[in-house]
Amino acid sequence: MKLRMEKPVPDKRKALFHRALLALLFSALPMPVQAADSPSSESIAAQVAYADLADLSEPAALVVKAQVRKVAEVEPGRAAGLRTGWARLYIEARTEAVLGGRTALGEALRYLVDVPRDAKGKLPKLGKRSVILFARPVAGRPGELQLVAPDAQLLWDPTLEARVKALLAELYAPGAPRAIGGLREAIHVPGALAGEGETQFFLTTAGGEPAAITVSRTPGSEPRWAVSFSELVETGAPPPVRETLAWYRLACFLPRQLAASANLSAAPEDRQAAASDYRFVLEQLGTCPRLRR
Repeated sequence: MKLRMEKPVPDKRKALFHRALLALLFSALPMPVQAADSPSSESIAAQVAYADLADLSEPAALVVKAQVRKVAEVEPGRAAGLRTGWARLYIEARTEAVLGGRTALGEALRYLVDVPRDAKGKLPKLGKRSVILFARPVAGRPGELQLVAPDAQLLWDPTLEARVKALLAELYAPGAPRAIGGLREAIHVPGALAGEGETQFFLTTAGGEPAAITVSRTPGSEPRWAVSFSELVETGAPPPVRETLAWYRLACFLPRQLAASANLSAAPEDRQAAASDYRFVLEQLGTCPRLRR
C-alpha cells in the first residue's frame, strides 16, 4: 500500500506512519492529496458564526490548537457518510495548546477530519498549518482523537482563538446557562390598568435547573423582558446580549411558537397576551445563524 501526502515521509519513518494510519482506519487505501491554492475550509473558519462555535464547543471534552504535520486522503469508498464534494483525511498533528478541557493530552495527535474540495476538486493546503480541534480522546489509544463532528476542525487565526476562549470561559463558568429543552409553562397576570401585565415563561433545561423568562408591560412604555437561569426570577436585569451563551440558549433553541402542550394561562385573553409576549421575546432575540455546511 502506498500513501501520497503533501510532503514525502522519509523511508525510516514511513513504516511507523503506515501503521498509525492502519490502526486508526483498520483498512484504507489513501489517495493522492491535491492541494488547493485557496483553501475553501479557510472561508469556513473566517465566517464561522457564534452558534457554530457553541455547537462544537459544548460536546467537546478537548479544544486543542494543533499544527498539522502529515496528511493522507482516505479512499471515498472507505469513508462512510462522506458528503459529496468533500474528502476524509487522516492527519497527524502536534499539540500547540489546550484551549479547553481537563483531559491530559500528549504532543502527538492523530485524527480523521472531513474537508470540502474547492471548485476544481482540490483540497486545502494543511501541512504546517495551525488548526483548532473540537474533540474527545479515544479510550485506550493515547494521542488519538475523535472530532465531535466530521468537520470539527477550523483553521486557526488569533481572532478565532480569542472567540473560542471567550465562549469556553462562559461554558465553564459556575452557574452557566444550561441547554434549553423546551417551554414548560406560561402564566400571564394582568395588571390593574389596561395594557398592564406580566408574563412568565418557565423553561425546561437539560440538567433540570430552573430557567424562566419574564415580560413586563406598562402603559405608555416599551415592554421589558429578562431571563433567569436560577431559582431567583429576574425582572429588572437587561436582556442577554447577542452572541453570548444566554442568547445562544434562547435564540437557537426556544420553540418558535407556544406549543399546545404547554401549560398556559386559563383565560383566553391571558393566553393571547402570553402568546403576544412570547412573539416579542423571539423578535428581540432575533435569528440564530449557522454558517457551517
